[in-house]
Amino acid sequence: MTDTGYSLAKPPLGVGSIVGESFSILFGHFIKIIIIGFVPTLIGFLISGAMTGFNVALGLEEPAFSGPGSVVGYVLSLLINMVVYSITTALLVQLAYDAKLSRPIQIGRYIGPAISVIVPLAVITIVVSILVSIGLVLFIVHGLWVYAVFAVIAPVIVIERAGFGAMGRSRFLTKEYRWPIVGALILGLILSVIISVIAVFVVSLIASIGTIGLIIGIVLFAAMSTLGAGYISVLIALIYARLREIKEGVNVDQIASVFD
Repeated sequence: MTDTGYSLAKPPLGVGSIVGESFSILFGHFIKIIIIGFVPTLIGFLISGAMTGFNVALGLEEPAFSGPGSVVGYVLSLLINMVVYSITTALLVQLAYDAKLSRPIQIGRYIGPAISVIVPLAVITIVVSILVSIGLVLFIVHGLWVYAVFAVIAPVIVIERAGFGAMGRSRFLTKEYRWPIVGALILGLILSVIISVIAVFVVSLIASIGTIGLIIGIVLFAAMSTLGAGYISVLIALIYARLREIKEGVNVDQIASVFD
């Protein structure tokens, strides 16, 4: 007699393995991940600082909304940071697969594919960020669930060139695995929060020195912010690879071959 219950059991996502491998890639390629994310992150901070003030951009002060112009500037700075995050993610998705396959890390090779998808990736990232924010306002679990639904839009766009169809594709891939994805993402978000808290504390001490301190603080904050974003990008890339393996029998070699 066939054990129907066993045969229909879905393969596990393997959160523990994915999280462990993400940390391995992060610390194994620490400098390269910092380099990849540093320049766009720094540019984003400089633009945000020019719009809202550098103390606000660094999280040292709360934004002061003195009129419509300040509100518009603050919103634009948020959008710019989302676009920067999109660029960084597009670059790090490629690094994650090369690292997983023990292939050489060639940063210059990642730029072309990242730039070619920046428009749909930036727009969809902004849309998903708004949806997640609405979910968080309603209830934190709702926001995390929405985040999990659209968690793999970046690798879908970068690898499959799905464009604006990436949201539907992400919904398909994450179906039946959203709560395990939430668990993995929570660990990444906790890491990012810890890094941000430490960064703000260190930067506040350095920035108090004066103009030179503020400049050093901006550079340091950009570098530390890259670390948290880098880990989440690598984590999402590995989650995507595992979902493709489970649902479509596609291995990492086949996924990474699109960049050859």
